[in-house]
Amino acid sequence: MDVYNLVSFAGIFVLIGFAWLLSADKKNMNFRVIIWGIGLQIIIGVFIFVVPVGSRLFLVVNDVVVKVLDSASAGAKFVFGRLALAPGQTSETGEESLGFILAFQAFPTIIFFSALIAILYYFRIMPLIIRAFAYVFSKLMRISGAESLVAASNIFVGIESALTVKPYLGRMTRSELCTILAAGMATVSSNVLALYVFSLNIQFPAIAGHLVSASLLSAPAALVMSKIILPEREKPETLGVHVRPFYEKENSFFEAIINGANAGVKMIVGIVALLIAVLGLVALVDLFLSTLGTKVFGLESELSLKAIFGYIFYPFTIILGVPVSDAGIISKIIGERVIVTEVVAYRDLAAALEANLLQHPQRSAVITTYALCGFAHLASMAIFVGGISALAPDRTRNIAAVALRALLAATLACLLTACVAGTFYTEGKASILFGG
Repeated sequence: MDVYNLVSFAGIFVLIGFAWLLSADKKNMNFRVIIWGIGLQIIIGVFIFVVPVGSRLFLVVNDVVVKVLDSASAGAKFVFGRLALAPGQTSETGEESLGFILAFQAFPTIIFFSALIAILYYFRIMPLIIRAFAYVFSKLMRISGAESLVAASNIFVGIESALTVKPYLGRMTRSELCTILAAGMATVSSNVLALYVFSLNIQFPAIAGHLVSASLLSAPAALVMSKIILPEREKPETLGVHVRPFYEKENSFFEAIINGANAGVKMIVGIVALLIAVLGLVALVDLFLSTLGTKVFGLESELSLKAIFGYIFYPFTIILGVPVSDAGIISKIIGERVIVTEVVAYRDLAAALEANLLQHPQRSAVITTYALCGFAHLASMAIFVGGISALAPDRTRNIAAVALRALLAATLACLLTACVAGTFYTEGKASILFGG
């Protein structure tokens, strides 16, 4: 363990302290959530990064995900042909890849994974796994069964996780609503996870394994941060109750595939619309800021949202355990996620690795991967608030009121997950856990 590992470990407590400073009720802390939430993260981190069996299992999971992704791309290659070939691939007819094209290589995997998750739901495999995680969370942390179930669901799915507790949404406390939003934004769904793998697989061969472990780590982190930011002041209806997930099962296997695939298409449309709108608006704001900075204030360097958020997140990047030499670049990548989504941030990380801009590429890439693994951005906040409000329209005002606190909790949860990864990642295991 070197100095950077110690910095990452200290960062865990710095982030907890920072969350406490922003808490709505500093005297009402659920220490059981904090202790067990961090404890579960450390246990998972030790197993993955330190225990030899865990490291080997990590590689197996990474290989399985990559092979599944290869299978997922079969349909895209049939439909889009050469456009769907990943960089370095060659088709059976000898055609070479045209390079990385997000729309034709990464987006189709969302449809495949949405259908796969729907199949797992149809055969009742997914509900059993979710219930197991929810049972652990509710028993160890003494939180309500409903919020435990949502946190467990978010390890595997996205906004649709709120459907698992639809009958309880109308009667949830403000703290529970904050937790549901935070858990959704601090984690990523398995179908979108494939998108990140495609973005970084060439520069970071073990990215799939790290994204899976980040999904596991982020769920307890979200519970910790949300309960610090907005502690429970009421008694939840499902406190101490093991809640079964609510879902509507399809009538047939093929109906599950169809509905899952259609859900994936809707998600792609949403992501495309989001990227076009947000990136366009950010470019417009950057144009204004650049003109203001150079013409009015006489700044030598151009002012932009990325630069501003880079300064804001610089101290957080340091406490994550990112080497100082890389912190300037990494802080901008982590900071921009709040505005332009994690999709763009992962692509910028890939570009930084490809251009050899980082002096400690392996450590910096691993920590950044964990820090970005979540929907913690403004656009996602709007999506989650709108989606959950549609399920419980009578609670719209309460949901909107805790939204910003939930976004803050989700952002800190992602950073907490990165601290845990940075605590146990060592250069000595770089060839195994980076894929080099």
